[in-house]
Amino acid sequence: MTATPAPETQPAAEHAPGPLTTLIRHTTDNAVSWITLNRPEAMNALTWDQRERVITLLGDASADPGIRAVVLTATGKGFCAGADLRGAPAAPAGQERVPGDVARTIKQGAQRLISAVLDCEKPVIAAVNGTAAGIGAHLAFACDLVIAAEQARFIEVFVRRGLVPDGGGAYLLPRLVGPQRAKELMLFGDAVPAAEAERLGLVNRVVPAEELEKTAREWAERLAAGPTRALALTKQLVNASLETDRATAYAAEAAAQEINMTTADAREGVASFVDRRTPTYRGR
Repeated sequence: MTATPAPETQPAAEHAPGPLTTLIRHTTDNAVSWITLNRPEAMNALTWDQRERVITLLGDASADPGIRAVVLTATGKGFCAGADLRGAPAAPAGQERVPGDVARTIKQGAQRLISAVLDCEKPVIAAVNGTAAGIGAHLAFACDLVIAAEQARFIEVFVRRGLVPDGGGAYLLPRLVGPQRAKELMLFGDAVPAAEAERLGLVNRVVPAEELEKTAREWAERLAAGPTRALALTKQLVNASLETDRATAYAAEAAAQEINMTTADAREGVASFVDRRTPTYRGR
């Protein structure tokens, strides 16, 4: 059994009908934005326009105070098989590739997608229902929390195609599993089953397929009920921690705390502690 798609109990935050609203489904439920890759016949490989829609939805989640957590999931047997370049804008007829074209494509494409996840101001959960390969694996690894169905697999497929990993793979993997293990995964390109991914630290939790959507919903709604700005600042601090020295990290921590103490949620957290009651956070 594969992952249950995002809930349909409330209208999606859509404004224009079109095929993308079917291929990349979007719903909101209990302050959680559900982004569902829905191209199962292609193992949810992402075309150019689908990638752009995911980037837009993640940006919208950051800007919308009504959204307090995000779940990224998929339908069918695959989470995301990587990039499908067939949907990319065509180059003018007869125009030859020039030096810089490939680098520009990567920077404006795969790297923007991964950055959209890392930079999203709301916590992002990956609910991985099946195979995550190439940029699909990196899409999951960029998320703040990863829940995988038992049949999920993660594949650094680039070496199988004679390619260098892109989409932030050489940035993400060493930070998750260390450089030696990252090189093993990337140099061999072997499929990593969900249980092994959990052991390595690539996945937070492995669950039976029928429990994937339920677990993702529970985690997301718990995050959505939390102090939203504090979570965003915490995410920012952790993401930056491996790139800074101690003095810089300490300064960033103090600045984040200074900013956070101006929020209503911080005041509520302190007041509830004093009053010995459960806090009620409003996300502001």
